[in-house]
Amino acid sequence: MMLKLVSKFKKRITLVWSILLLATFLTGCSKSLTNSTDALYVPTTTDVTATATLADLQAGRTVFINNCGKCHSYYAPDSYSAANWKTIVPTMASRAGLSSTETTQVTKYVTRGK
Repeated sequence: MMLKLVSKFKKRITLVWSILLLATFLTGCSKSLTNSTDALYVPTTTDVTATATLADLQAGRTVFINNCGKCHSYYAPDSYSAANWKTIVPTMASRAGLSSTETTQVTKYVTRGK
């Protein structure tokens, strides 16, 4: 009986944190939002890192553009830190139905390979 209560409590805490994270993401600073993909950075060879190839970054931008603007305006990659994006992207990716590969690509794009 006690284990069931603990399990329910953990699920509720997880739900609350997920809602807070989503609310934070969706109510972020409005100046970081855009409806134009032209305002989003285009990866170049100078953005390549040890963990992100140019192809990874370009693929991530494509997935980002094709999926992230369906439900809300685009957030510029510089709107959040790499650490924030690494929390935000998986939450949003599951809602958007992205594959694990697409999720990784978007994460690499918005964090600039960090």
